[in-house]
Amino acid sequence: MSAAVQTSPDLGPPGPGIPGRRLRRPDRRPSLRRPATGEPDGWRRWRLPLTLVALFALAGLAIAVAVWHPKSNSYLDPADSGPQGTSALSDLLGERGFTVVRAYSPASALAAIGSPGAGPSAATLVITSPDLLAPRQLAQLRQARADLVIMAPGPRSLRTLAPHVFVASFPTSSSGGVVRPNCGLRAATLAGPANVAGYTYGAAPPQAASCYQANGGDPSLVRYPQAGRTITILGGDVALSNGYLARNGNAALALNLLSGQHLIVWLTPEPAVAPAASGPGSSPGRQVPPLLPARVWLFIAELCVALALTIIWRARRFGPLIAENLPVVVRASETVEGHARLYQSRRARDRAASALRSAMLARVRPALGVATDAAPEAVAAVLSGRSRLSQQEIAGIIYGPTPASDAELVDLARNLDELEREVRSQ
Repeated sequence: MSAAVQTSPDLGPPGPGIPGRRLRRPDRRPSLRRPATGEPDGWRRWRLPLTLVALFALAGLAIAVAVWHPKSNSYLDPADSGPQGTSALSDLLGERGFTVVRAYSPASALAAIGSPGAGPSAATLVITSPDLLAPRQLAQLRQARADLVIMAPGPRSLRTLAPHVFVASFPTSSSGGVVRPNCGLRAATLAGPANVAGYTYGAAPPQAASCYQANGGDPSLVRYPQAGRTITILGGDVALSNGYLARNGNAALALNLLSGQHLIVWLTPEPAVAPAASGPGSSPGRQVPPLLPARVWLFIAELCVALALTIIWRARRFGPLIAENLPVVVRASETVEGHARLYQSRRARDRAASALRSAMLARVRPALGVATDAAPEAVAAVLSGRSRLSQQEIAGIIYGPTPASDAELVDLARNLDELEREVRSQ
């Protein structure tokens, strides 16, 4: 018995009282465990949790930014410097000593004006996009102790805010066109022609001033006093926007209409629900507020990019193939016997016969020069030229029906072997 036993070198003579025993060095074989010291292992342990925490933090920040930006209606907003905002008009009013207070809800507008009640007006309340307000909100604004300047109101808002005025015609393709005053209202005659074509109104009160009649029709500007305050209705509100303010007499008309009170509360309401598509009752240039703000879509796109990067990071890497030694070597005969037993247990004589016939043809085709897509008649004719069997007998062996029993399958295998030997021997 030849066995090599590795022992450690002696450390000294045997100790007293323990004859024949030798001291050995402690086992210093390297441990298979990875050392627990060092920063790389700690980073590997905490990398995934820290990444998830960072992603959740970024997601929360993006949601907070999207929620923090609540305005979905920026049309005629004094804080908007775009073409449809009114920041230019707000700056002009501020330079002339007026105080412009921005409000985005009826509650904040009423709080800026003060307690409602009878008496002289304390401010000028400018209402843009009044059709976005609910009936209850319109009723609250009607009780405000302020002059009302209503921008392009439709029939629904007029019934509450100015019941004595009705809509005569809706905006057309010529909305925003230039119209002459054609009235005795000083604020309009001093301003001259302006881009106020839009809604036109009919006024029931006899003391109402009607201006800017397009083609001698109904006016786009109606102003009349009521209960100690002045109500002004302007059908072409695009004249006050940044894109139109410097044209014609738009700036002068806006300053003249809003110069009644020192305090101007500018209400740009937010819709309770997103209104339907623009129809006959919508003013020109007005944008329908989107269901989701643009920042929300940007946040969704960032999440998709982060998800794609995470998938790429955690996906399986396909490198070059690595050759590994098989743990067990199986002989070919055992593999064949295993397949045969599987065919036998499932009574798959059709598959077994097809496999035998296909294998035989694959072996003899190169020697005969027969293409793989040759017709069965052509294959049988070539084989019959090298065999004692007729073409019909060879076709029955190679392309015949499935064997009905195991004995017929064995006969088929024997016939195929004999045919192959006969063909190869020629």
